[in-house]
Parts: sequence; structure tokens; C-alpha cells
Amino acid sequence: MIANAAIDVLLPAMKLAGEAILQLQEKKMSFMIKVNKDIVTAADLRANEILNLQLHNAFPEFAWLSEECVDNKSRLQCDYVWIVDPIDGTREYAANIPEYAISVALVEKGIPIAAAIYNPATDQLFHAIKGEGAWLNNTKIVCHTKTTQERAVLLASRSEYKRGEWKRFERDYDVKQVGSIAYKLGLVAAGQADATFSLKPKNEWDIAAGVLLVEEAKGTVTNKLREKFLFNCENTLVNGIVAVAPALADQLFESISC
Repeated sequence: MIANAAIDVLLPAMKLAGEAILQLQEKKMSFMIKVNKDIVTAADLRANEILNLQLHNAFPEFAWLSEECVDNKSRLQCDYVWIVDPIDGTREYAANIPEYAISVALVEKGIPIAAAIYNPATDQLFHAIKGEGAWLNNTKIVCHTKTTQERAVLLASRSEYKRGEWKRFERDYDVKQVGSIAYKLGLVAAGQADATFSLKPKNEWDIAAGVLLVEEAKGTVTNKLREKFLFNCENTLVNGIVAVAPALADQLFESISC
């Protein structure tokens, strides 16, 4: 199967990219501010280069959509596309906060079929294969099964939390700040939190890998209107994301809509 063959190449490539960015982190790096006010470092570009080389060599016919590359619209005519965020959570990476991740998904006709998220700072390597499940460091994972006695744990964006956007949820939930959305999705898939969400637009590369991870870990993941995702679109922005353990889904969407 293509998904299994992709994972066989992807996981070692993620490790190589992770080793490279850890080495670069030890040096004093400069960074650039992009037009959208995000930052980019030499590590983002190096990780992108390693992933592109490894994956393109193995699958030269697959298209490429990455945060750190000019978008080639010919991808829209391709059945198979790698969707890549070389470092999701670059601000955390630059500040040496271990809450960033490399995020890569292979989509087939817009649907993720293989994915990996790697946090090299914690050596957590998540991966998923459509129809086969999700794993953390080769141990099968599933979303958390909440009991009625427990307060659910929500993972919040640091910047959104600082702006006060999560204050209203703290009455009913335990809210924990974590950097990268890709990493947060991996933690939800692994049952280490009950949910994460962002109601603001996200790019496909932020979430494509995490969407498959949560789905294969038996979780629920949609945009903020509870619509399923389709990737490799001309406009790469999606309408927010809500990833949640199934038992909590209705309650959480009710809280969000209040």
C-alpha cells in the first residue's frame, strides 16, 4: 500500500530533520519576520530541505505543499501531495520551549492517508496510517475516554490564551497552554488531553497530519462548523479546527457556541 510505503520513508526522514534542527538550536540563530508576522529560522529551511530531498527521492511523482516553499499550483492536478510544516511552533523553537513539531501528511485526493508529527525536543514521534491506527513511538494510541467525574483538559494556544480568549473556558475545564497546534493534536490523539481547538483560520500544513492522527486514534476532528476537512485546496486556509475525544464532543461544541 502507498500509505505504508510512505511511512517507511517518512519516519526516518522526520528523525533526520529533527536531529538537524536540534543541532542548529544549539547555535545562536538569526530569524526573519515574514509578511504575515510569523518568523522563519535557518532550522525551518533546513528541515524543509531534508524532508523534500528524502521524500522526493522516494516518491518523485508526488506534489509538494510546504509552509516554507513557494506554492506550485500544479499540485491541484495531483492525486498525491505531501503537506509539510518543517517546524510548527517556530517561536517556541526559537525560545527553546519544547513545544514545537515537524508535521508532514501525505494526502490522496484531498484525504490524509499517512502522517507523522515529531517533537525532537521530547523525542515523541507520532504517526498514523489511514484505516490502520495511530502510534506514539510505535505504541498504539487512542483518544482519552473521559469519565463524568473528571474535569476535561483542554490544550490552548499560548498566544490565544495571553489575549484572554480562553478565560471563559476555565470555569468548566482545565486549560493548559501548549505551543504548536500540530503537537497539541498529537497529544490529544495520544490521550494526554481531551481536546484542543482554534477558531481562527489555520493553514493546511498546520493541521493535515494531526487530523489523521486524531481520526485514527478514534477522536473527532472538524472545522469550527463541524465540517470534515478536505486538503490540497487552492486556498490553503481552513475554517478553524476542533479536535476532541468523542465523549466530550457535544459538550465542547456547546461551550464554544456560547
